[in-house]
Amino acid sequence: MKIVAAYLLAVLGGNSSPSAKDLKNILGSVGAEVDDEKIELLLSSVKGKDVTELIASGREKLASVPSGGGAAMAVAAGGGGGGGGAAPAAEESKKEEKVEEKEESDDDMGFSLFD
Repeated sequence: MKIVAAYLLAVLGGNSSPSAKDLKNILGSVGAEVDDEKIELLLSSVKGKDVTELIASGREKLASVPSGGGAAMAVAAGGGGGGGGAAPAAEESKKEEKVEEKEESDDDMGFSLFD
């Protein structure tokens, strides 16, 4: 992932075709380990391709991947039997309550930023 990030940083910086040396310089500037094999694999995979097209293609592929959300579970449970839909709904409400509790505890830190 760090190699992909370095590649994208180089492209955003104006280098439309970063080399292995460019990626090594970026990774080295933040003290990250450099894996020459992975850099060469990435560069060979993206050679001659436009970054915006690669990102668009990746988004299309990710759209079909299940994300494991509660809605998919409720649909699967509801389709199987008569009473299967109630349990996921109860779990979702418990999750929402937990999230709200965390937000409330973060709000009051003993001082106000605007005083």
